Amino acid sequence: MRKTVRNDVADPGTEVLVVGAGPTGLALACDLARRGLHPLVVERAPGLFPGSRGKGIQPRTLEVFDDLGVLDEVLRLGGTAPVGMAWRDGTRLGEHRMFDEVRATEQAPYVGPWLLPQWRTQEILLARLRALGGDVRFGQELTELTQDAEGVEAVLVAAEGGEARTVRARYVVGADGGRSTVRRLTGIKMTGERVDATPVLVADVVITSLDRDHWHMFPPAEDGSRGFAAVCPLPGTDVFQFVGQYPQAREELTADDVRALVAELTHVRADEVTEVRWASDFTVNAALADRFRAGRVFLAGDAAHIHSPAGGQGLNTSVQDAYNLGWKLAAVLRDGAPEALLDTYEEERLPNAAAMLGLSTSIHRGRARRGAATRQLGLHVRDSSLTEEHRADIPEEGVAAGDRAPDGRRDGVRLFDLFRGPHFTLLAVDTDLPEQLPALPRLRTARIGAYASYGRGLFLIRPDGYIAWAARSAADAPALMAWSKQVAGPTGLIPADA
Repeated sequence: MRKTVRNDVADPGTEVLVVGAGPTGLALACDLARRGLHPLVVERAPGLFPGSRGKGIQPRTLEVFDDLGVLDEVLRLGGTAPVGMAWRDGTRLGEHRMFDEVRATEQAPYVGPWLLPQWRTQEILLARLRALGGDVRFGQELTELTQDAEGVEAVLVAAEGGEARTVRARYVVGADGGRSTVRRLTGIKMTGERVDATPVLVADVVITSLDRDHWHMFPPAEDGSRGFAAVCPLPGTDVFQFVGQYPQAREELTADDVRALVAELTHVRADEVTEVRWASDFTVNAALADRFRAGRVFLAGDAAHIHSPAGGQGLNTSVQDAYNLGWKLAAVLRDGAPEALLDTYEEERLPNAAAMLGLSTSIHRGRARRGAATRQLGLHVRDSSLTEEHRADIPEEGVAAGDRAPDGRRDGVRLFDLFRGPHFTLLAVDTDLPEQLPALPRLRTARIGAYASYGRGLFLIRPDGYIAWAARSAADAPALMAWSKQVAGPTGLIPADA
């Protein structure tokens, strides 16, 4: 019988236990750490995920990475998506654009998708977490989970046969993937469908006979005898990501299996695949957890929603789960916000995840193309209970409460620089700030001149970059004070010149 050791003393004051060190768990841990919390991050594997799987980073996620302080590294180590090149029997059929060409604008400075292998994204996030004083405990498997009114007890077992130990935390976040142990232990079900019955193999390979200027596409045979394949160069590496329809999934994949499938689906010979660095196969499913919260336990990322890789929405939706949840956990744990604030995580993220699932499935089945929706800049929380709009006549060019707050430069202020960090921002556009400000921790304020992308008014920007509250002028300040009690409690007023 395995002995269980209580570990409350070894982990004093664990506020949030994050299970899983993929992009979701690491992004959440970074967000919590920069807000002064000390999350305990555990990962069953002995190290970071080694593959390139989620390689496309959408513009909205680039904005998140800007705020988290990792954008420079993401841009330095990644690259734009290359032009597609279609092949048939070793003959080039011609180039085609994989994505709509979009130019950067003042309001949306980042375009995409930006290609970066998933393993490198995780390395960047882990380095940021360590710079913030956090880390990951690898080789720790969650086996039991129980909760009460005050917290959650989790039993962790070392992968190398160590003793089981119990850790107590105020909250637990399951960011542990599509086969989530946290989801299973909380009894949350998933509802979904099989998107494609044909298994898919994805592998990181070195190929000597293909140029690195194109995303190489190999259409399926017209008679159905051969499936689809794609070979994409991964920026900053000597590796291609190979994706191919797989005749039959196998319990174990060898390098020779990968080479054989590359040769079967493309004109590349098996001996031209000089290295196979990572490989995995899967069947394309779409599924959504029935709930994203069970008491003090939350689901995020693939633990909450499983996508087709078509359209590049899975990793991006997952990182934005973390970005939504991080500031809310910190508001409750650090700033005295009512616990009901945490209910808005599921309220906001479940509909967004459902929409992105539907988009991914439609793209996979050829019913939609990769366009504006895949960039995720149009996602909003207008229907959230946290969103209040007090203007009756919103300009056609302007944004509404619940929309993403656009970037821009006015009167020497870059808005994304103003918004960056773990705070709310009260922005007065072509009007005055109120004399009294809501008691929101670390609130920043700014006044700028006319800007059509907003329209005239007052705008309270949430820590995750969405407009929480909007009104015409300082005369609406009492409504802002009432709204602020949802995220800070009834703690009084702050003078505008404080």
